[in-house]
Amino acid sequence: MVADNTAMIPIEWWQTLAAAAAVVVLSLSGAFVLLFKPHRLRSLVPTLVSLAIGVLLGDAFLHLIPDSMARIGSLPLVGMLVLCGIVLFFVIEKFVRWRHDHTLHIAGEPAPPGVIARMNLVGDAVHNFTDGVLIAGSFAAGPAVGLTTTLAIIVHEIPQEIGDVGALIHGGYRPRRAVRVNFYVALTAIAGAMFGLALGHWADGAMAYLLPITAGGFIYIASADFIPSLRERSGLWEDSLQIGAIILGLACMLAITGVEDILQSAATPDVIGSAAEHQRLAMPDACDVPGGKLLSTW
Repeated sequence: MVADNTAMIPIEWWQTLAAAAAVVVLSLSGAFVLLFKPHRLRSLVPTLVSLAIGVLLGDAFLHLIPDSMARIGSLPLVGMLVLCGIVLFFVIEKFVRWRHDHTLHIAGEPAPPGVIARMNLVGDAVHNFTDGVLIAGSFAAGPAVGLTTTLAIIVHEIPQEIGDVGALIHGGYRPRRAVRVNFYVALTAIAGAMFGLALGHWADGAMAYLLPITAGGFIYIASADFIPSLRERSGLWEDSLQIGAIILGLACMLAITGVEDILQSAATPDVIGSAAEHQRLAMPDACDVPGGKLLSTW
């Protein structure tokens, strides 16, 4: 009889892929825009773009940069990486504009999606990829950490996905296509999860440098693309809605930091308990040590 030497897939792989799939499905939350009639949606899009501005800036300054600081521990290095992200996305936009300007437009067909929409897709793809890597690393630390990390990502993804769909519509996509393309881009979360699972600690180390670069991209997209697109003159009510939406996006990101702290504190006892149990099993009992005293490793 030939023994079955097929290795079983570790449970954390299934947990990671399931969590990443949940984040991908959540990208469909932006489909609520399909409930609005075209004329109502046109008036709503600038408000959704304003929400995206607040979410992107809040995510960059309240989440990504502090997280990278905790991982790297060097403010000058983090600052340089953020600046590298800004320059990188500027170069990407130059390339996108060049491709856009050299594309022949056939009369009678819808105009190709704008540069703003394309840049948003690039930033969203990078962000979803990093989310996937974070999910993989968290489940490697334990199921409790993985679950809390996934919940934190899901909470902050909801306002971002709504703003992303609005930005795509603002950039020229039709509503149904915007929802569909946003879902396709969200699949990079699964790619990031597989990358994290395959490379393990190497991927976790790369995350420290990828996070501030992503933050720089978010700052560039919000400041160089979205904000200028809203500078055209409008009424006092429309301006108030846009300012309020930006503040709402920032407030959502700030509130989510509190939720993440609560989730992290809830998971910490399980992690500490597992580590303490592992250390207890690894240490000899006092009765096994000559003289009845434990040997100190300090």
